[in-house]
Amino acid sequence: MAYLATVVIYLLVLIGISAWLGFRVKTQEDFMVAGRSLTWPILVGTLLATWIGSGSIFGGGTLGFQQGFAALWQPAGAWLGIAVIYFVAGRARRFGEFTVPDIMEARYGVVARVLATVATVISYTIIVSYQFRGGGRVLNLVLPQVSYEQGVFVTFLFATGFTVLAGLLSVAYTDIANGIVILAGTLIAVPYLIHSAGGWEAVRTSLPPSHFSLFGDMGPAKALAVFMPTLFLLLGNANMYQRFFAARDEREARRSVVGWVIGVMIVETLVIALAVVGSSMPAFSGLALPETIIPTVARHGLPTAVGCLLLAAIVAIIVSTADSFLLVPATNLVRDVYQRFVDPQATQRQILLYSRIAVLVLGLVAWTIARTTFRGILQAVLAAYSIYGAAVTPALLAVFFWRRATAAGASASILAGTLVWLVWEVARILFLGGDRYPFDLDTIYPALLASFAALVAVSLATRADPERGRRFAADPASPA
Repeated sequence: MAYLATVVIYLLVLIGISAWLGFRVKTQEDFMVAGRSLTWPILVGTLLATWIGSGSIFGGGTLGFQQGFAALWQPAGAWLGIAVIYFVAGRARRFGEFTVPDIMEARYGVVARVLATVATVISYTIIVSYQFRGGGRVLNLVLPQVSYEQGVFVTFLFATGFTVLAGLLSVAYTDIANGIVILAGTLIAVPYLIHSAGGWEAVRTSLPPSHFSLFGDMGPAKALAVFMPTLFLLLGNANMYQRFFAARDEREARRSVVGWVIGVMIVETLVIALAVVGSSMPAFSGLALPETIIPTVARHGLPTAVGCLLLAAIVAIIVSTADSFLLVPATNLVRDVYQRFVDPQATQRQILLYSRIAVLVLGLVAWTIARTTFRGILQAVLAAYSIYGAAVTPALLAVFFWRRATAAGASASILAGTLVWLVWEVARILFLGGDRYPFDLDTIYPALLASFAALVAVSLATRADPERGRRFAADPASPA
């Protein structure tokens, strides 16, 4: 009962905070970018809590269980990506937009805006779907009377309702608590679990040497295939840019990146360590579902108090990521489709109402995907990361780093990345049974290659707008 009480109480606290903040939401700016009022400590908390999601707990847990510390290749893509983003954060805030497609239109035109919106909605809805699946796994583990399917539905109801209440304002401030719980839970749980496993030497002797090697049993090509989707999702992550848009100023945006990368490196390394150490313990080494290794050790491998703290961290991870990834595509649909093309004169009341409706509809779509599409959470993680990373990120990076990029090149890049991803995934599901990729080549390779090739080739073949290139590629300290 202690574990169930932990989950229920923590969720009730989050609901209370969100409901209270909901009364402060009066405008589109409040709902979408928290009134542009966030300071760097709040930004660090919300960036950390948003990025560490079910992909880390269940996808990373699967890799850690199967491959050992070579699983760190997946989160390492984010670490490199955040280092690059340090040089972009200030510029992103200076533009004062609401969404990534806002930037894409300002740099490339309306076609790029629409294509970026489509790719974002597809990718982020898939990401939300596996947050729901992760919640279903946790609820089923804590309360076996609740089936996995029922747990998925309960997670959908909570995460969707939570986001509808107050948008980014509630997400950002509750993420302070989420970030603290996530960091504390993983920091305290790992030493306890190593002790429960009999010490570090017992862990090493219980596992094959490959679990402590650079590439595990994956090999370099497979390691890069989990590294690159994470890297390119992070570099173009719309959640991240939305938080930079919500920063009080450019300085706060830049400072937040330093704290963010430190927090992510610590937490994701500890998450992989939990999976590796858990896989060394006889009680868990034969686990039927490797993706459940971390919540399983929280429930059965740790003292009750520590297990409850880790379980609260897992709940925080799932909720914070689900609501953030729901908010972004909802914002895209309202801001980048309805407000841009249907009713530019929509009132603040209308925009708030339609934003909340969009959150609810996308939540329903994500719940449907969670029930019907991907066999495992890791598979869904790589699919979602690949489409966004290949379709949106190359053109978005060119906004800041390549003045020669053109509107035609950006549109071709987004379209090529999306179409190649779609063809590869459809071929995998329909013709190869869902377990293999065409030519044994992970989707990220052809999709990313097509996207970059289209960006460069079409940009060089078409005329650039020098003024737009100078404006967006300029250093934030310059007057450009």
